[in-house]
Amino acid sequence: MSLETNSATVSGTNTGSNSHMLPINDLVQKGEHFKVKATAGNARRGELHTAHGSIQTPVFMAVGTKATVKAMSNEELVECGTQILLGNTYHLHLRPGEKLIQKMGGLHKFMNWNKPILTDSGGFQVFSLSGLRTMSEKGVEFRSHLDGGKYFISPEKSMEIQMDLGSDIIMAFDECLGYPATDEQIIKSMDLTHRWLKRSKEAMTRKESMLFGIVQGGLSLPHRMRSLEQVASVDLPGYALGGFSIGEPIHLMHELLPEIAPRMPVDKPRYLMGVGTPTDLLIAVNAGVDMFDCVMPTRVARNGTIYTWTGKVSIKRNEYKDDPSPLDPECDCYTCKNYTKAYLRHLFLSGEILGSRLNTIHNIYFYMKLMERARTAIENGTWDEYFQDCMTRFSKTRTLTE
Repeated sequence: MSLETNSATVSGTNTGSNSHMLPINDLVQKGEHFKVKATAGNARRGELHTAHGSIQTPVFMAVGTKATVKAMSNEELVECGTQILLGNTYHLHLRPGEKLIQKMGGLHKFMNWNKPILTDSGGFQVFSLSGLRTMSEKGVEFRSHLDGGKYFISPEKSMEIQMDLGSDIIMAFDECLGYPATDEQIIKSMDLTHRWLKRSKEAMTRKESMLFGIVQGGLSLPHRMRSLEQVASVDLPGYALGGFSIGEPIHLMHELLPEIAPRMPVDKPRYLMGVGTPTDLLIAVNAGVDMFDCVMPTRVARNGTIYTWTGKVSIKRNEYKDDPSPLDPECDCYTCKNYTKAYLRHLFLSGEILGSRLNTIHNIYFYMKLMERARTAIENGTWDEYFQDCMTRFSKTRTLTE
């Protein structure tokens, strides 16, 4: 497959109604999964078709690790503009088990979510177990963090689990190295990832699902480019960048993305795994990335950290004790329309569950609106202005100490 840059002319910039398009399932069956509809430099505005509906990109995927996004109902997620959820293969394999979920009608029916679902391969979680795992060419044997029981996941097993779940987008089984890593470790790992990708493709037989390959290569541009060449040599509906946001200095990722993303196949969706802050997302969109996921907006919400259009704030700060204003005057989410900073601070300091819920609703809504505005800006030719405005706004982040 050609690794052209995104300088190629992109036709079809009309972003209007989909009424002229074939039904989604027909498009999926025909392999017509993705179309770039507009560009602004390397930034792309696209549309990804799945068996459970179309996704407008760039898109942020809320993380539903155990078939639920923490502190939120599916109805609230939809109201916030969520288009697609991410499920965790490792955790769902251990509990309740993919066979039970399959018996219940698949993951969509099990969790009552009728929009697209992407599942990771389980690789990142398995490899993060460190002393609890043994790796070989065949796969990885590991002990459950729940009960110590022994399990084995290979590329074939990962595909079996994800197909049983009924995922719309299935991730190939890969090895994610920690940071730092030696050149020898990186080369050995990405070569193994390539071999496992070919086995994943052979084992993936579910026609309604799309298989994405994962580019590794550490924090070295030459290694990344070699891994990209390896992974892109396997024709797939999409490609991802793994091995980022694993403890490396964040500027290294910011420097590498503009070098790597534009060289990924232009006609396939590009997915940056496990990233990140609003600033990270915007820098990646500017580099040409289409899809993102991260636990950050939900995790930090439970810890009282809020993302706003004027930067990041901590609701526990004493200055909000008697503040009658909403979290963000520029936001029209449920939380901002109905509750004050003073009340949200009280809930957080009192350890009330409602505080976590309301903070999470706001952060998820903010991330969805961030991507929605990015899509509009790319369509309207105002991407550069939007990007610079957001980068200036978010640089005004407040200190998180009292």
